[in-house]
Amino acid sequence: MKHDTFQKLIYQLVSNVFVFPIYKFIFTGHLIGRENIPQKDSFIMVSNHGSLLDPPLLGHALGRKISFMAKAELFKVPFLGFVIKACGAYPVKRGIADKKTIKTACEKLSKNNCIGIFIDGTRQKNGRVNKPKQGAALLAFKNQKLLLPVAIVNSHKLIRFRFFIPFFSKIVIKVGKPIEPPQSSSRDDLKLLTIKLQENINNLIG
Repeated sequence: MKHDTFQKLIYQLVSNVFVFPIYKFIFTGHLIGRENIPQKDSFIMVSNHGSLLDPPLLGHALGRKISFMAKAELFKVPFLGFVIKACGAYPVKRGIADKKTIKTACEKLSKNNCIGIFIDGTRQKNGRVNKPKQGAALLAFKNQKLLLPVAIVNSHKLIRFRFFIPFFSKIVIKVGKPIEPPQSSSRDDLKLLTIKLQENINNLIG
């Protein structure tokens, strides 16, 4: 219990002291669709991915603690590893089907923790969803959790330079309506739902 309380304090500290001024004052962050965010049960947030800052910006803006998968190597970095773990991140090994990661995600959902998945699996240069993976749909079926499509607009071009002067893009986070999990784990059902998520997020981006 003490460990959970300590982790909660660390998360609140990082979100309110460090992330808030970056989100609100540097990138003039704005959230659209707050009414679509489930407030009681846990859910699977599915988003596009354009920047390393996406996880803290999304977690702060949505107002729910959202655990993201993070590269296993990051947990070995002094202090950074401690902070991201305290904030609920869990390691994933790139390039292999990591059963331990899937198990961890399922455990978090069963304990009413929300998880976040970047549906392309990696950052995209155009900031859109281009080649979505079916992992989010499969997790939703296994755990019977709602999927929440979210678009983070402009994160792929946060900072631009003109004559060596930095210009910061305005971050807009758009939350779509929750989507029910697939009816089965068949290839067709997972594919159809994954395409639906892709279309929802790209439509939110505009």
